[in-house]
Amino acid sequence: MNIELVIPLVCYLVLMLALGFYLSRRPQQGSFVQDYFLGNRSMGGFVLAMTMVATYASASSFIGGPGAAYSMGLGWVLLAMIQVPTVWLTLGVLGKQFAHIARRVNALTINDMLYARYRSPLVVILAAFGLLAAFIATMVVQFIGGARLLETVTGLPYQGGLIIFATTVLLYTLIGGFRAVVITDAVQGILMLIGTIVLLVGVLHAGGGASAMFSALADIDPGLVTPQGPDDFLSTSFMLSFWVLVCFGVIGLPHSAVRCLAYKDSGAMHKGIIIGTLVGALLMFGMHFAGALGRVLVPELTVPDKVMPTLMLTVLPPIVAGLFLAGPMAAIMSTIDSQLIQASATLVKDLYLNYLSRSHGGKPAPSPIFIKRASRGVTLVVGLIVLWAALSPPDMIIWLNLLAFGALQAIFFWPLVLGLYWWRGTAAGALASMVTGALCYGLLTTFGIKLLGLHAIVPSLAFSGLAYVIGSLLSPAPCAEVRALFGKEELGKSSSRHPA
Repeated sequence: MNIELVIPLVCYLVLMLALGFYLSRRPQQGSFVQDYFLGNRSMGGFVLAMTMVATYASASSFIGGPGAAYSMGLGWVLLAMIQVPTVWLTLGVLGKQFAHIARRVNALTINDMLYARYRSPLVVILAAFGLLAAFIATMVVQFIGGARLLETVTGLPYQGGLIIFATTVLLYTLIGGFRAVVITDAVQGILMLIGTIVLLVGVLHAGGGASAMFSALADIDPGLVTPQGPDDFLSTSFMLSFWVLVCFGVIGLPHSAVRCLAYKDSGAMHKGIIIGTLVGALLMFGMHFAGALGRVLVPELTVPDKVMPTLMLTVLPPIVAGLFLAGPMAAIMSTIDSQLIQASATLVKDLYLNYLSRSHGGKPAPSPIFIKRASRGVTLVVGLIVLWAALSPPDMIIWLNLLAFGALQAIFFWPLVLGLYWWRGTAAGALASMVTGALCYGLLTTFGIKLLGLHAIVPSLAFSGLAYVIGSLLSPAPCAEVRALFGKEELGKSSSRHPA
């Protein structure tokens, strides 16, 4: 074990814990539920940008994506750049309307927004279970990525690295809640950006420049320097599917959409779009380009997911490598903590407080102390379940992550987007869309069916969108209150009244 590598990582983990503890000691500005799950809607533009980027740039982006680029070459780098507009799309499509309506109905979670729109407990319950199942799968990916990183750097067994990583993330999320999540995301986003730039410069220097490394890649396999990749794996249909899965469809990811409920004002949103898009572009290019070029410097890797930490150990001095290995660690931690908070909010706020506690008439409402303990207890239990599931990892985590991404999009995309922009959408349409999307995606992925060679997400979104429209048109129109809140005319007027 190289102590020069371990010390910076340990210091980073301790810093995150200390930051979570410090933020937990700050005076609470509202109810525990609003503070713990949404940070009292106080995010400025820079923090919004960094938490959006950090939440999206996960283990798949920092570990799995470069691993895929290592295997498939420069074509995967080009493909990865499809993800650049994700912050702009999410905030541009959902941001202003979500924030305006959320403040009017006091929505703290995505399921609060769904209930305000559809007035159906069944929609909320179905969404809650779909969200929990997909979040557990994506959090397993993040835990695996963190453990792989510690395994590569420290020489610890995989299980030992997994326990250390999981303990750190669980502790600072339990202590600080949403506020700790977004502030640590801002710190982690800066580390991710610096680490990516330093690594890419080191890789290019060690390989003698981009031109020499391109020639070396072509000597290994000519497919590594073509847009289609080895054996023409990156076909046109695959690229189209990938664009839908990791760019357009990201609008439907609940853990990104919830950020649209928590920023301070319109100025913060506009600043967040600009900063987030620029930082995201640098991260996506730097991470994947370094992964592709890494095939020249470390051609013997049997587990592609280890390419990023291995490259840092190869091209950087130990103390520098240890410092900037916090970059991929930050990417992984920032996604897990967001999803842990969302999973806890789903169980405690959306299911227990909204339904189960109200179903026992005559009993007093749960006390704030009970809610606080329940929220943290649920966060801990979900984290332990994910830890158990991560004990037996696959060789490449990107496919598991994309599978979970697709499931979330198939369930949430149309109820969120059409529910916001089409006043005629109804609960029946939302239910039809969610069930159709989940079943279609599940069947196509389980049996490996590729309609027209497309990834399962493309037909799933097409069929679920059609189900939303048909189900809505065949059911009674929303009530006057919903039309006034979500109608086109009201949203047009709201832009000038958005909180400032």
